[in-house]
Amino acid sequence: MIPAQESIARLSRNIESVIIGKPEAVKFAIIALMAKGHLLIEDVPGVGKTSLAKALAKSLDLDFRRIQFTNDILPSDITGVSIYDQEEKRFHFQKGPLFSNIVLADEINRSTPRTQSALLEAMNEKQVSVDNTTYTLENPFMVIATQNPTESHGAYPLPESQLDRFMMFISMGYPSMEDERWLLTRNPSRRNLADLAPVLAREDLLNIQNQVEAVNIEPILADYILTLLNETRNSNHLELGVSPRGGLTLQQAARASALFHGRDYCIPDDIKELAVPVLAHRVIPKSHHRQPSQRARDTTAIITDILNNIEVPV
Repeated sequence: MIPAQESIARLSRNIESVIIGKPEAVKFAIIALMAKGHLLIEDVPGVGKTSLAKALAKSLDLDFRRIQFTNDILPSDITGVSIYDQEEKRFHFQKGPLFSNIVLADEINRSTPRTQSALLEAMNEKQVSVDNTTYTLENPFMVIATQNPTESHGAYPLPESQLDRFMMFISMGYPSMEDERWLLTRNPSRRNLADLAPVLAREDLLNIQNQVEAVNIEPILADYILTLLNETRNSNHLELGVSPRGGLTLQQAARASALFHGRDYCIPDDIKELAVPVLAHRVIPKSHHRQPSQRARDTTAIITDILNNIEVPV
C-alpha cells in the first residue's frame, strides 16, 4: 500500500459523509489540494459549492478563513492594512484573511477586477506584497473559490490571468433524485457540516504533497500531454490553446491523481480524467463572444473531442 493511501481515503470518506452524491467533485477537490493547486467551483446557488469548500477545510487541522466577496470589498480587506501606532510612531501591518492555510473566496466574481487581482500574487507566488514589503505565506496554502454563473446580476467575469491561477475548474451540478430525496428525508440526528472534525494534521498533508512530487510519469505520458497541448494550439475551434504552464499543471495533477488511486506511477487515465477540469478554462474558443456558460460548454466539448481523437499510449 502507498503510505499516503489510507490518509487520503480517510479524508475522502470524511468529506463524503456530508457532501452527498458528489464523489467526483470531492475527488477533484482533494487532488487539487494534494497537487498544491487552487480550485474554482462554478454553479448555480444552492447546490453545495460552499459546503464542499468548507467540508474540505474542516477535515484538515489548518487555519481556515472565509472571505465573502461583494462589489464593495477592497484589496486591503483581503491582504491586510498598515495601521499607525501613535505611541510607537510607526506603522504596523495587520494581516488580512489571506494569511491562512485554506482560504474560501466565496462568490469571487461578485467583486471588481481590482479586488480579484489581489489574489494573483498569493496564488502564483505564495506571497503578499504590501507597502514595499513582501510576506511569505505559510505552507500549505490553497484558495478555494466559488462563483455563480456570470449571467447572474452583479457578477464580474474572471479575467484569463485569474482563471489560469486555478489548477481546476469544476461544477457541482444538481443532485440525483435519490440523493435529493435523502436530503429532504434524512434523520435530523445524522451528521452535518457543523459536526465535521479534522481527520488530517498539517504534517500529514505536507507528507502527502511531498509524495506527489515522487510519483513517476513515464516519458511516453509526457509526450501524450505534449500531443494534447499541441492539438489545442492547432485546433480550428480555439482562438487560444493551452500554455506551457497548463501542461505542467496537468502533469502535476496527474501525479496527484495517481497517488489518490493508490499508485506511485501515472497511467493514461490519470491524464484523460483531468484534462477537462484542468485545461478547459485555459483555452479560448473562437465563439468566445458567447455567454460564459456557453463558452464553458464549448471548451469542454472541444477538449473532450481532442482527447477522443489522439492516440492513447499503451
